[in-house]
Amino acid sequence: MPPVKALFLDISGVLYENGLPIEGAAAVIDQARRCGLTLRFVTNTATRDRQTIRANLYSMGMVAESEELFTAPTAAKNYLKKHQLRPFCLVHQAIQSEFDELEQQDPSCVLLGDAQEDLNYQSLNRAFQLCHRGMPLIGIGMNKYFSDGETLKLDAGPFIKAIEWAADTKAIIMGKPSREFFAEVVASTPFAANQCLMVGDDVAADVRGAADAGLQACLVKTGKYQPGDEEQLPDGGWVVDSVADLSGLLETLI
Repeated sequence: MPPVKALFLDISGVLYENGLPIEGAAAVIDQARRCGLTLRFVTNTATRDRQTIRANLYSMGMVAESEELFTAPTAAKNYLKKHQLRPFCLVHQAIQSEFDELEQQDPSCVLLGDAQEDLNYQSLNRAFQLCHRGMPLIGIGMNKYFSDGETLKLDAGPFIKAIEWAADTKAIIMGKPSREFFAEVVASTPFAANQCLMVGDDVAADVRGAADAGLQACLVKTGKYQPGDEEQLPDGGWVVDSVADLSGLLETLI
């Protein structure tokens, strides 16, 4: 692999956990900046808006510039605007305002994310009915589950799969592990995919997804990591105990 020129970091479970920064996270970000690496903060988080994500990181001593933050909801909104789609938005209340500028009357597609309590029978049945009529299903990420710090909880992925199966359709995924999403992040840098290192706690969405898109990839044993996940690493993938241990790995890769 060529030397790493860009570092892509997942946020929840990698940089912080249980609402607290993971030890060494800020130092690794500072190290990456000193070494001249291009930084990107890459997240499928669909329960917080961009401003809140950046403010939360800043409160923990980690600075993420606006152009460095890539979120699945932003990618979804860009896709909807590009294709002039009117979404039936089944998303978390915290990010609903991000889609207010889009026309939502007489929906021409379904946008499904981690809406949590709003993922009920009535709303999911409405999504199914629209997709069954041939309207596209657009998913904000395809994660199976997430960690709230105490336990694992279902993410949007299983609900997207249910609509796919019931409506005989295939979702368009805006977020990890979509190759298109990783390609969009890579395109924001002047480097090739294999010059970018993705670090995440989700072996499927973060690590294998990145590797499938041609990036180098590293798994951390924090966040949603489960014992045995390292057995699913792609060829050439790395694993470290936490983001703090990324410091030594970076020295060998850049």
